[in-house]
Amino acid sequence: MENALVLIIEDEPEISDILERYFEREGFRVLTASDGEIGLSHHQRLRPDLVVLDVKLPKLDGYAVLAAIHKRGDTPVIMVTALADDVDRLQGLRAGADDYVVKPFNPAEVVARARAILRRSVAGGMANKVLRIGRLSVDPVAHVASVDNGDQRVLLPLTRTEFRILEFMAGYQNRAFERGEIIDACLPEGEALDRTVDSHMSKLRKKLEAAGVGNLLNGVRGVGYRLGDLGQ
Repeated sequence: MENALVLIIEDEPEISDILERYFEREGFRVLTASDGEIGLSHHQRLRPDLVVLDVKLPKLDGYAVLAAIHKRGDTPVIMVTALADDVDRLQGLRAGADDYVVKPFNPAEVVARARAILRRSVAGGMANKVLRIGRLSVDPVAHVASVDNGDQRVLLPLTRTEFRILEFMAGYQNRAFERGEIIDACLPEGEALDRTVDSHMSKLRKKLEAAGVGNLLNGVRGVGYRLGDLGQ
């Protein structure tokens, strides 16, 4: 859960910054967006584990963003508003929000609510799926990646960042990712550069090669990297 990616869609920089700091302090990865269109773009590319969504946003309001998110899947959403009226609260919940907080709020409470929602998601099996690509298995809950070598299963000795990258790419196997996408999803907390991604990929590929599945991770000329089993 602490490795979960939280997308904060909030147009007030002060509120967005406070929420980002609180979530990062608790071990979450965080991505922010200042309007509804950017938020939906981030959601489509990076598939966050949870969205904190303001109701009043530029370009697309929170209800429109919420509807679009639910058309794509079942990402949990906490809605945030300055409106305390019960009618507005009920509108958000009826629209499919998992929870609702009213400004001004305690950011620690928002993080606590997010944890509770993610725990329910895991308990319900929404985030408990082991990802498999050929002989490679990635377990997001146990935080373990392994390779089936017939008579034995080899655990990959991955760093936290390497596991983040492998888990992220395994969810979209055979799709080519730009380096910037990998940075946004897996290294948002630092000033990562393209060469930083290349370094992590080189180390990750060597570990996959040592386990006998080095062919799964490949560079894509002019794009970035792809993880997948194309029968090689």
